[in-house]
Amino acid sequence: MGEKAKQSFYIQGLGGRRELSGELPVRGAKNAVIKVLAASLLFNDEVSLDNVPAIEDVARTVELLTDLGVQVTDQGNGKLLLQTNDLKKSDLNPEIAKSLRTSIVLSGPLLARLGRVTFPYPGGCVIGKRPIDIFLDGFKKMGAVIKEEGENYELTAPNGLSGAEIFLRVPSVTATETFLMAAVLAKGETVLKNVALEPEIKSLSEFLISCGAQIAGLGTPTLIITGGGLLSGKGKTYTTLPDRIEAGSFLILAALLAKDVTITHCEPAHLDALINLLTQAGVKMTVNKESINIKGDQPEFKAVDVKTHEYPGFPTDLQAPLSVFLTQVSGQSFIFETIFEGRLNYLETLARFGANTKVLDAHRAIIEGPSKLIGREVESPDLRAGLAYVLAALVAHGESIVHNVYYIDRGYERIDQRLAQLGATIRRAA
Repeated sequence: MGEKAKQSFYIQGLGGRRELSGELPVRGAKNAVIKVLAASLLFNDEVSLDNVPAIEDVARTVELLTDLGVQVTDQGNGKLLLQTNDLKKSDLNPEIAKSLRTSIVLSGPLLARLGRVTFPYPGGCVIGKRPIDIFLDGFKKMGAVIKEEGENYELTAPNGLSGAEIFLRVPSVTATETFLMAAVLAKGETVLKNVALEPEIKSLSEFLISCGAQIAGLGTPTLIITGGGLLSGKGKTYTTLPDRIEAGSFLILAALLAKDVTITHCEPAHLDALINLLTQAGVKMTVNKESINIKGDQPEFKAVDVKTHEYPGFPTDLQAPLSVFLTQVSGQSFIFETIFEGRLNYLETLARFGANTKVLDAHRAIIEGPSKLIGREVESPDLRAGLAYVLAALVAHGESIVHNVYYIDRGYERIDQRLAQLGATIRRAA
């Protein structure tokens, strides 16, 4: 993290006035590009990526890969070239891996390719229990031997990984992708049941198929992967699909503060749950094939209830940003967070802005609106809550300071500069 961890955003609130105008292009999806970076370990030559967002999670993943022996060339304009024919080791750098939850996806391709991997218990944002037994159980079924020392794991596959039938007790995105990648190089057929259906998984799979992988069942709860040799990426480029969580965050921002904002380079079809919820609350918007426009002539918004769910349900990653919207609607809204325990902890800080919030338990909360928000000095606890604080600060009266913006930089590229271009008063300083 270094110096970036000490940086803060100084934000002058708009006091609820609808003054933001302009276009807000969406960058490439964090949750897609990181998995394709990990998938480069399945290739015997090279992988080209385009539309790569300049975010901290990408930078940390590149550091992990470089440490393993992958040659990474930044070609500018969001393009990366990875050469993967000379892996030097299969030990994930513990300091980097601990700071990045998705580092665990590297375990699948590394174990399948080199027969061994070591990694620490993965870290990242502190948003409740995120057990890794789902990964360890699946690798055992594929023939791995697991050795645990404290918070470090060593997985070996003396005879290589073998195909297996793996039923995911919850449709985890990360587990789906990790086993999918391991299965590409495993011997025989792997059947993954109750898999996640997020568009990022389909995007990853289609690219792997174009490079030689055998994957059937895309878009269904069951994937069948027939293992084979290393893949080849020569002459092919993976173009990162738009980040639906960033697009959704911007849509919530526009619903709150737009005079005339158009969110561009997005996939509205991936945002059905949010668009329907905002429409239900009374937000008027114009949805096109690759853009969404919101103007300032909005009615009084009314309360809505939200229940997070795996895709295509309402994304847990948009739950915190949406809560800021719910502080400005008329009536009582109910939030039911079904994915992560403890993800509602940020509401205590939102209440310091003046929001009327009540946390019922680890998964349920009530927000009563509308509330007048007042600028506050707060600390970002994780990526999505940090962005929610930025939204609250922009809506609020007076100045706010949001500390520890490293978390926000993990998933939003230069968010301060992009919001300033719309007319927001926001600056970054140590």
